[in-house]
Amino acid sequence: MKVNKNIAVSESGFLFDSMSGDSYSLNPIAAEIIGMLREQKSVEDIKKTLLEKYEVTQTVLDKSVDEYIFTLKKLNIVK
Repeated sequence: MKVNKNIAVSESGFLFDSMSGDSYSLNPIAAEIIGMLREQKSVEDIKKTLLEKYEVTQTVLDKSVDEYIFTLKKLNIVK
């Protein structure tokens, strides 16, 4: 999965899509996920990293990450 080339993310968590002109404010974990996607980490690797780093159950993490990835695809931020 890749982040589209037209996507820019600031250090403060502001995401801008230069093709559509849309912008989004990301929370720190959402920005962290985008960063890992840019490093071309798999969704499973991302989940593993987050599970080790944060106090969350596997079920909650899976649901949250899967929903976020679905949203990113729907908004054409990743392919």
